[in-house]
Amino acid sequence: MQCYRPIYPVKAFTFDLDDTLYDNEPVIRHADAELNKKIHQRYPALRSMTNDDWFAIKKALINNNPKLASDMGKLRWQTLFTALGKTGLPDDERAQAASELFDFFYAVRSDFEVAPGVKAVMQKLANKVPLVAITNGNVDTHKIGLAPYFSLTLHASVTRPRKPYPDMFEEAIAYLSLPSQQIMHVGDNLIKDVLGAHRTGMQTSWLACNRKMDLRSEKLAVLPGIQLSYLDELLTLVE
Repeated sequence: MQCYRPIYPVKAFTFDLDDTLYDNEPVIRHADAELNKKIHQRYPALRSMTNDDWFAIKKALINNNPKLASDMGKLRWQTLFTALGKTGLPDDERAQAASELFDFFYAVRSDFEVAPGVKAVMQKLANKVPLVAITNGNVDTHKIGLAPYFSLTLHASVTRPRKPYPDMFEEAIAYLSLPSQQIMHVGDNLIKDVLGAHRTGMQTSWLACNRKMDLRSEKLAVLPGIQLSYLDELLTLVE
């Protein structure tokens, strides 16, 4: 553990999920690959679509409705619905097809379990202080085995702007009914997590499980309160 700021008593933790408590990139890569297989099997008209084509649809959707950038689920559904326009399906059948494909992706995207060691630490922390999850993603915390440790899970959406916007941090602070300085946010992204939480007065802890942690190779706007080497170091803050 390396400290960059004074540490005050911690009465609750908020956690990012993706790339903080598990490596999310291979999970998403696998889910995307499986979804593409499903699309190619069911809808030959979409086989010629490239990654650039899919990206162009997403970009156009966000330009038309910027709030979609905060809602990975709605953005993916709308992207699928738009692409399925090439099939010639009636709108009601196209909506059903988009929902089926999205549900398939969501199931595969959440088809993994967090490491036992991580869950053991989360259980010990949850036994001592309240824990809240704050994520820009849409993983199913029940399926991956993290739900029991969180008293509240906040997912970004069209009505709940993504980090680093303050909305989810402020919602967590209100839910916990604690001064923001007594809450520590733990996350891997120095902008979305550290800067976002810092702006609301929360303490911050930087932890990335998917890469070597070196501040010189990160986009940095403000230093975290602490830099962790291991998740279980958080236990020293509540013992």
